[in-house]
Amino acid sequence: MKVKHVLVAASLAFFTAGTCAAQTAPKATAAQTGKLPVAEHYPGGQDSLVAHLQRSIQYPAMAKRNRVMGTCIIHFTLKEDGAITNAKILKEVGGGTGQEALRVVQLLKFNAPGYSQEYSVPVNFKL
Repeated sequence: MKVKHVLVAASLAFFTAGTCAAQTAPKATAAQTGKLPVAEHYPGGQDSLVAHLQRSIQYPAMAKRNRVMGTCIIHFTLKEDGAITNAKILKEVGGGTGQEALRVVQLLKFNAPGYSQEYSVPVNFKL
């Protein structure tokens, strides 16, 4: 009877150790690392991209009046020649912020990456 319990305990320990060893740490996403993949195609890199977004935003009157703050996310396709197509709002915080973020992202000019890729860009609104 004791041998049976020892074998069950040993088997359980073996399989538990195997599953723990098989688990790996998840890869860091762009949101966790703070780097935007699309910034590599923007002249001047990420700092220049973020600065241009912040400089171009005209805070919507309704959002300013209601003190709306947050992050809007705009999704778009960057074509081979650097043009933006199929831009759409994935997340907005209200008060016209989504439309303003969409307008500002559509003004961006990227270098030609040579391939088509889909990206999402966060646009921050803060009073």
